Amino acid sequence: MAQYYSYNRENAKRKTSASSLKEAIEDMLEFYKLRTKFDETYVAAHWEQIMGAPIAARTTKVYITEAKLYIQLDSAALRNELLMAKNKILQLINQAIGAELVNEVIFL
Repeated sequence: MAQYYSYNRENAKRKTSASSLKEAIEDMLEFYKLRTKFDETYVAAHWEQIMGAPIAARTTKVYITEAKLYIQLDSAALRNELLMAKNKILQLINQAIGAELVNEVIFL
């Protein structure tokens, strides 16, 4: 036999402890343990804002796995310059996220 939905008035009421959309999303990210993956994709999506347009124009691939930032560049000269500024890159990314997300930078 088919089972029909029965309306339950107690479950349909709005909760009194209303929260903002931002707080609800933050709670969801924490509950489902998606915070680190969300931050990793944020860095890749906002690479130009974090590092600037000249560096982003020469970057072909950016991704983060296991607290390591992988950067692929098409300019050897820029790779050498950024190699010397690894600490500054770590600082900029962790500052943009607001947490210690990246521990190491690897150039491909």
